[in-house]
Amino acid sequence: METATQHHVEVLANLKANLESCILGKSAEIELLLTAMLAGGHVLLEDVPGTGKTVLIKALAKSISGQFRRIQCNPDLLPTDITGVSIYHPKEEKFLFRSGPIMTNILLVDEINRATTKTQSALLEAMEEQHITVDGDLHELPSPFLMLATQNPIDFEGTYTLPEAQLDRFMIKLSLGYPSEAAEKMMIASQSKVHPMEALHAIVDTKQVLDMQEQVRLVHLDEAVADYLVTISRKTREHHAVFLGASPRATLSLVLASKAYAFIHGRDYVIPDDIKYLAPFVLGHRMILQMEARMDGITIASVLATIFEQVRVPVRLEK
Repeated sequence: METATQHHVEVLANLKANLESCILGKSAEIELLLTAMLAGGHVLLEDVPGTGKTVLIKALAKSISGQFRRIQCNPDLLPTDITGVSIYHPKEEKFLFRSGPIMTNILLVDEINRATTKTQSALLEAMEEQHITVDGDLHELPSPFLMLATQNPIDFEGTYTLPEAQLDRFMIKLSLGYPSEAAEKMMIASQSKVHPMEALHAIVDTKQVLDMQEQVRLVHLDEAVADYLVTISRKTREHHAVFLGASPRATLSLVLASKAYAFIHGRDYVIPDDIKYLAPFVLGHRMILQMEARMDGITIASVLATIFEQVRVPVRLEK
């Protein structure tokens, strides 16, 4: 059965072009964002302020006709500020649930590392189970639900480190970085009169996104390619420089991300290059190096590069 149809490829190309009209020179990063969306995962954007993270996320919500909400994290933010709260209604003589900003399709959690650990934990259930529990009552989140969190990597004052359990629930971690000189000049010209966001139009609706998410799960993963993926994941736990390797959840995330990436590129099957390309973005933030390794200048990227050299790539021989 063909899953990555020409129609879907064209739709995704238009969606990508729509986002690129707002964020110039970030084609690869936009492709990773779409990969996470199609795979049903969440994204952690770690970057300095002013690189276009918020604009990109708002542009995505507008491009898929999705509802957008934003949470600005700070130390006095409470869990109920995110999930909502039950308020007693005297006339009806019962408690009524007033939903918080988490009841949306696209949720931007800005500077997530400024929220306390208790508030951060309020997001865990939503990220994993696609629902929240308030006063013992379960509330389903809208579908699709995509959470994109940002954090500033250089500001340590007034921040709280994300726990490993929460990092493990982000499918992809990426950084936009500064634009090139040419892209920055184009940005000045494009925003001299009106912001590109104002001219942005919807490419798909949320129903079409859900349909593509279902199609992504039908993308074929050959047994040999699956063995290649699992071996890479297991090697991260066995490497002498690694204190904590990728979890089984990370393995499953890499499977879904690889299927989504193949789907975007018009294939109904995963190839080893998909896995090799995505592994640093899917596994990297889930790995913790030994203290001695960090002091010796070893990085996550160098560890993964070593693992790629050690694992044999499956090759199909044609007669």
